[in-house]
Amino acid sequence: MTDTYSEPFDGDPHLKSAVATAAPRPAWMIAIATAGRGSGPVLCFVATALADAAAFTAAGILVLAVLQGLGLAASGPLMALTAVVAILLRAACGLYPGYRLTHEEVVRRRVLTALVAGATATVAGVLLIGVGANAVVAVAALLVLAGALAIVLDTAVCRGLRRLEIWGTPVEIAASPDRAAAVAAFLRANWRCGLVPAANGRAAATLILAGDTLPSTGEVRRLRSAYDEVIVLADLPRLRLAGLQPGDLKSEIGLRLAGRPAHAYPGKRLCDLAIAIPAAVLAAPLVLLAAVGIAIVDPGPVFYRQTREGLGGRPIRVLKLRTMYRDAEAILDGLLARDPAARAEWMMHFKLRRDPRVLPVVGHLLRASSLDELPQLLNVIAGDMSIVGPRPFPDYHLAAMRPDFRAKRATVVPGLTGLWQISDRSDADVATQELLDEYYIDNTDFWFDISIILRTFASLLRLRGV
Repeated sequence: MTDTYSEPFDGDPHLKSAVATAAPRPAWMIAIATAGRGSGPVLCFVATALADAAAFTAAGILVLAVLQGLGLAASGPLMALTAVVAILLRAACGLYPGYRLTHEEVVRRRVLTALVAGATATVAGVLLIGVGANAVVAVAALLVLAGALAIVLDTAVCRGLRRLEIWGTPVEIAASPDRAAAVAAFLRANWRCGLVPAANGRAAATLILAGDTLPSTGEVRRLRSAYDEVIVLADLPRLRLAGLQPGDLKSEIGLRLAGRPAHAYPGKRLCDLAIAIPAAVLAAPLVLLAAVGIAIVDPGPVFYRQTREGLGGRPIRVLKLRTMYRDAEAILDGLLARDPAARAEWMMHFKLRRDPRVLPVVGHLLRASSLDELPQLLNVIAGDMSIVGPRPFPDYHLAAMRPDFRAKRATVVPGLTGLWQISDRSDADVATQELLDEYYIDNTDFWFDISIILRTFASLLRLRGV
């Protein structure tokens, strides 16, 4: 296929150098990076969250002691609810550990989460518990005192993590030597943003672009294949760069052109099991009925396993209901040998609109309704597949894809349904399949999966198949 990274470049020579030296990583290397890079951020997340929890605990104890000393009633559960809501909101707002954010944005999010937590707890206390004015005052005092203590504890914890060299993400800087030195000095001075210049020219998984121009689409694709993240740095107080402003980027210090490589979000496996186990039980009668229909039309095995490529390129055995004649391969070979139009269609889509291999009635019905895929719920339960992900294709189908994309595809668990299945299905050629699958891989998210699952049901009702 045509190399999509060969666009001409006439901009920043340092960006050109970064693009030229960016080499796509093989699937095994990406998989190792995905598995191993999480310990530092996780430790920082936990440590900064615990710092806030300690601040709220100490503040709560102090507020209760003062109120009791004054002979005033206070609601401990209400203050505990305030603390829990505030910490959950801050986690959702990316304040643990708070990488990539400007100082003023950290302050804004902390204040807003405190106000929302206080308002939520107050409303809950008044409506559900019937607390009085003293409890409301206690909540306000808790938030003010906890906010002050959190500044001290959070700073101490983050400094400790920095001394242990756990804090932040090592970065390379693509810029002229003078500008790179200035950017590195800024990042070291503002270390709380979590971007740590790599020492001694050591390679890093994150690239900072600090030039005067933005990279082209092809350059972004190439950089994405070589780095976990590619960030175009916004203008700094003493350094004008590409013209991006933190205020335009939700107060992040840069624009992320490429996010982290594909990895499952926390809880994806639990979500798969929560869906697959009850679905397999409910689907059992339909599978049994379909098996009877297959046996009547073409006696023989009603199930078959086909070897496909799974996570990390590992072969997996995908289970399906048989929808074709037992000599389907011979039928296909004969058709492609004598029918040029069918051969061209097969080479474009690896599917045939009028496929003589498909069993009459029952085969067409199973494929249109995708009931033939239901046995793959067992693959999901076994961990070979996920509910949502790129479909596991046969080797002949994967061979038509770009090698770098095939390696990227192998970094995620294949799925029972996916973006390609609900978008174009058999109308999509290989290039379109690559675009759709790559879009999903780059944007893997819980809500994206939920959206695909809901749209899968809509496709099933239209008998489009998935």
